[in-house]
Amino acid sequence: MAKPAEADQWTRVKQRLRSELGEDVFTSWFGRVEFEGADAGTVRLSVPTRFLKSWIMSHYYERLLTLCKAERKSVIRVDLTVRGAIRPKTSTQPSAKTVETPPAVAAAPRTAAASPPRGPEGPDGHFSGSPVDGRYTFETFCEGGANRLAFAAARAVAEAGSDRLHRFNPLYVHAGVGRGKTHLLHATTRAARRTDPSRNVVYLTAEHFMFRFVAALRNQSAIPFKESLRTIDLLLIDDMQFLQGKSVQQEFCHMLNALIDGARQVVVAADRPPAELETLDERVRSRLKGGVAFAIGAPDLDLRRRIIASRYHVAQEHNPGLAIPEPVLEYLAQSVVSNGRDLEGGLNRLVAQWQFTGQPVTLTSAEITLRDLIGAREPRRVRIEEIQVVVARHYNVSKADLLSSRRTRTIVRPRQIAMYLAKVLTPRSLPEIGRRFGGRDHTTVLHAVRKIEGMMAGDKTLADEIALLKQLIDE
Repeated sequence: MAKPAEADQWTRVKQRLRSELGEDVFTSWFGRVEFEGADAGTVRLSVPTRFLKSWIMSHYYERLLTLCKAERKSVIRVDLTVRGAIRPKTSTQPSAKTVETPPAVAAAPRTAAASPPRGPEGPDGHFSGSPVDGRYTFETFCEGGANRLAFAAARAVAEAGSDRLHRFNPLYVHAGVGRGKTHLLHATTRAARRTDPSRNVVYLTAEHFMFRFVAALRNQSAIPFKESLRTIDLLLIDDMQFLQGKSVQQEFCHMLNALIDGARQVVVAADRPPAELETLDERVRSRLKGGVAFAIGAPDLDLRRRIIASRYHVAQEHNPGLAIPEPVLEYLAQSVVSNGRDLEGGLNRLVAQWQFTGQPVTLTSAEITLRDLIGAREPRRVRIEEIQVVVARHYNVSKADLLSSRRTRTIVRPRQIAMYLAKVLTPRSLPEIGRRFGGRDHTTVLHAVRKIEGMMAGDKTLADEIALLKQLIDE
C-alpha cells in the first residue's frame, strides 16, 4: 500500500507532466499509469500494456526520473512494470499485490505446503512449468530462410509421440533477442500437448527452474521435486544463459542426463551457441553440444514483409477501420532489419499513431514515429578487409593467401567466397573488389560471384556456411 505522502508526491509529478506535455499527450501516455509504491531509492509504477511501457521508457523515462527526484532527492530509478505481469487477477492472499513472484506462482491455488504451483496450460502431474502464451503457435510463427531449420526441427519434436525415436536430442536453438526462440518453444509445447495429451510436456524458463529448485531446498522437499522432474516426457528450457549457481547447475545436469538417457526429449533455447555459455558448468555445455543445434538468424526482407503482414492482419481485427498504406508498411520492412520484435514494436507505434491522432498514417509521419527505432539499428558499413579477415579465419588460411596467386583448392574456394561476400555486402564495384584481392581483373571477380551463386543453389551446406559467414561479418 502506498503511503499518503508518496501518493501526493506522485500526484505532483503528474501535474507537472500534464502542464509540460499538454492534456492530450498526457492522457495518451500517462492516463493509465498507476502508482504502485516507493522505497528510499525507487519509485514503482505500472501500466496495462507492454507497448505503453516501451513507449514511456523510450521517450519519457529521463524526464520522469528528473521530476521524481525533484520530489524526493533519494530517488535513483523509476521501475515501470506491466500490471498483468505483477498482479494476478484472482488471489486469496491479501498481500498478493506486493509479492514479487512469477505470475504462475502468484496466481496458483495452494493446497499443500510442499505442492508446487501450477501454471496455466500445465498437464496433469506433479510438476508443471512456466505459463505458455496462447498467442504463440506454429500457425502464427512466420517461417523463412533465417529460421526454417529450427522451425522444422521443433515441429518434428512436437509431432513425435512418446513412442517415436527422438532424432534431435537435445535440440538446441540459439538466436539474438526478438528472433522467435520463445515463440517457437511455446508453439512446440502447445502442439506436443495436442498431439499426445498423455505426454508430460513441461515448458520452463531457466529463471523459473532456479526459483523452484531453491524453494524445494528451503521447504525440504528437494527429493520429491527431483523425482517429479524425472517423470517429464518432453522438457523445454528457455533462456538457458540465465541458469546460475553451482548446485542448481549440478541438479540441472543430473536431470538432463536422466531424461536423455531415458529417451525423453529435451529442447533448449539460449541467446548464443552452447560452447559460448561460459557461465555454465562444462558438463552441461558438453551435453548440450552433443545434440543438434540450429541458429535463427536476422530475418531477410521477404520474412520481414511476412511478419508485418501477419501482425497487421491481427491489428486490423482488433482495430476496425485501421488503414496503414502499403508504402508505409514497406518502409517499415526495409528499415527495421534486426529482429521480429522490433518489427512488431514499429507496427505498434504506427497503430498507436493512428489511434491517438485520428489522422491517416503517411510516410512522412511514419518516419518521425519510427525515427529512433530505425536510427538505433542502422546497419553498419562492411569493409572488404573485414570480410577477408573473417573468411581467412573461418577456412584456416591467411589473408595473404586470399590475395596471392596460389591456385590450390584450399585457397581458391575461400577466395571466391570472399569475393562473393564483398559483392553482396559492400557497394564496391567489381574492378574495385578485384584491386582489393591482389589486383585481379573484374572478370575474375564476376566469375567468382557467379560460381558461388550457382553452387549455393544446389548445395544447402554451402548456403548455410555463407549465411553463417554473413552473421560473423555483421557482428
